Amino acid sequence: MSTVVPTPQATTAPVATRAAPRPPKPWITPARIGVYAFLVVTAAFFLLPLYVMVITSLKTPAEIRQAVLFAWPASPQFGNWAEAWSSACIALACEGIQGGFWNSVRIVVPATILSVFLGALNGYALSFWRSKWGDWLFAIMLLGAFVPFQVMIYPLVAWFRLGGFYNTYWAILVVHCVFGMPVMTLLFRNYYVAVPAELFKAARIDGGGFWRIFFQLMLPMATPMLIVATILQVTGIWNDYLFGLIFAGKDNHPMTVQLNNLVNTTFGERRYHIDMAATILTSLVPLLVYFFSGRWFVRGIAAGAVKG
Repeated sequence: MSTVVPTPQATTAPVATRAAPRPPKPWITPARIGVYAFLVVTAAFFLLPLYVMVITSLKTPAEIRQAVLFAWPASPQFGNWAEAWSSACIALACEGIQGGFWNSVRIVVPATILSVFLGALNGYALSFWRSKWGDWLFAIMLLGAFVPFQVMIYPLVAWFRLGGFYNTYWAILVVHCVFGMPVMTLLFRNYYVAVPAELFKAARIDGGGFWRIFFQLMLPMATPMLIVATILQVTGIWNDYLFGLIFAGKDNHPMTVQLNNLVNTTFGERRYHIDMAATILTSLVPLLVYFFSGRWFVRGIAAGAVKG
């Protein structure tokens, strides 16, 4: 009896077909045009005032009287900046705004260091060394970040007068430290909360105390947030006008107050070129801070946002 062996049937393997290449997307699309138009309008909105300030500070009074706002000066007068710095008249003193610059430096440097340090210390303590009333204390400090500082001016003035140091250098220094502490504490606490608790526990097992863990472990880890906090405080304190006017006293007026006094000092013809030059000099420090440290600011914000 013979057995029939089935013959294998021929199978046809599917042939891979190449997908047709997609046509390249056009570079100019309505959405892209809309985005770039928005960016150009936004940039012009912020840069045009700066452009007007710069070219006006370089003009002569005769060119300003021609009322051609956006015209570039025929011969830039950089001497206007030198006059605004050293010899422009503020009330009866013709010493420029250089005194206000050094007053601002004397205020900004210690106030920034103290407020950032206290904020980092508070954030560290509230994140790892929890106490019975720690959450309530943080809530009170957080509330202070959202209370308008204008409503606190009169109580602070009364308190400083009772203490005998109203209109002094120490008054303006304390005010900037106090009002900067809530925001600084919020920034550093949110940053430290994302740090793994095992690092803190390991440092405690190794015998680290409060200050040693803070200075040798937590503070170096918070370098991105230190950069962000420093930039915020430097620009905020430098641009302050109200606190400097109320609490600093005549001998310690910051640059912003000196600029206001210069603009409001009028002897005959209004000197717009000197006013604009003084404005540029006053805003130069915040502009340079953002220009040279803007990328570090963005990196610090990003590091704090995606940490953990």
